Amino acid sequence: MAKVPVTAVFDIGKTNKKFFLFDQHLQEVESSYTRIDPIPDEDGFASEALIPLQTWIMETFKEALHSEKFEVKRLNFSGHGASFVHLDAKGFPATPLYDYLKPYPEDLLDQFYQQYGGKKEFCKKTSSPPLAMLNSGLQLYFLKHHKPQQFAKIHSSLHLPQYLSYLFTGVQVSDYPSLGCHTGLWDFETMHYHEWVKNEACLSLLAPLRKGKTLLQTTTEFGCIPCGLGIHDSSAALLPYLAKEKDPFLLLSTGTWAISMHPFNTSPLTSQELRQDCLQFLSIEGQPIKISRLFIGEEHKYQIESMYAHWQLPMGTYKKLVFDRGLYQKIASSPAPKIRMKYLQPEMFSIPNGEENTWDNFGSFEEAYYHFMHELTSLQVASLQLLLKDAPVRKIYVDGGFHANEIYLGMLGMKLPVCEFHASDFPNGSALGAAMLVNMAS
Repeated sequence: MAKVPVTAVFDIGKTNKKFFLFDQHLQEVESSYTRIDPIPDEDGFASEALIPLQTWIMETFKEALHSEKFEVKRLNFSGHGASFVHLDAKGFPATPLYDYLKPYPEDLLDQFYQQYGGKKEFCKKTSSPPLAMLNSGLQLYFLKHHKPQQFAKIHSSLHLPQYLSYLFTGVQVSDYPSLGCHTGLWDFETMHYHEWVKNEACLSLLAPLRKGKTLLQTTTEFGCIPCGLGIHDSSAALLPYLAKEKDPFLLLSTGTWAISMHPFNTSPLTSQELRQDCLQFLSIEGQPIKISRLFIGEEHKYQIESMYAHWQLPMGTYKKLVFDRGLYQKIASSPAPKIRMKYLQPEMFSIPNGEENTWDNFGSFEEAYYHFMHELTSLQVASLQLLLKDAPVRKIYVDGGFHANEIYLGMLGMKLPVCEFHASDFPNGSALGAAMLVNMAS
């Protein structure tokens, strides 16, 4: 019996490490996953356990190569961002993979921004909100000035998706999506590396840039199989929608963060937009894509748990609610916000925050939840408008955790009637995007 030809993809998140096989129609035919506990770096802060991760990846792929059912024809990777792997002259990790939550010395940050035009100007040029270690390029500055002995060991630095590709191909490259993801490395005004990268002797550490459709080849040990460069997971998740929809659209990807991606908006980023958590990514071809972010998932979790505790309700109760247009209109007529947001910052959009929450002011759980969702979706609309004002679209796809929330979708539809909101979820979209990309490549 002939083996089924498949594309293999490793999708490496911070928590779950997944492996997928997709058939010729890009339908998932097999998958597996593992969790690998973080290990402490030299300062005792949690970091990605690179060696155990590498061992699992190699063993998993070799099993796939020897499968009696499948024949691996192509290979690619998706991985989380802000994830530099620093290599020594022999190509082995020279430092831990530092976690983006690791504290960054404030005096060092101040020194950096003072050197390079001030925080406001630097962030605008690089389309990178000031996020410390989450600006992965600044990890190099941190090592050079805070850990010079570590920095001296570094021969090259690869973002995680490209490091995974390097493990199989032996070829070191950089790609646009990882480079353009709030790294602080790329100057979106000159469309080249920011001057600091050269001034701090970091340019020579970065591998040659390649467009996303570039195809490499695995080494003989791994069967000389066509292999992709790897791709940043958020950018990978956008690709299935780009393949499906030819007219302009916006993707609202929800979860812990609501990340709105407008691949048809290339307007310059303003200082005001940057302050409202709007930024730019780079596409697989190196073109700017405007993004806005909102921390809705964590806010929703906090508020709903507080409501459940007050009304002594079981987890998941809100999922039983359906969108009631009449109740929404009654709630929307309330002149002032009533919910005090813990994580979201309404002031960012010139919207006042509510007073301290007293659930006794609401007649029922449903009423309180509707008030909360009314105020949350008002912030969501403000975030969307950052992208829509210069490039309006008719269709907005909503995927991720909130795509099944009828109240969230219903309120967005009422507040933005010029747009059509479509609940559409590609399961394992990052892995699917990586599979699509390596099959487009040449």
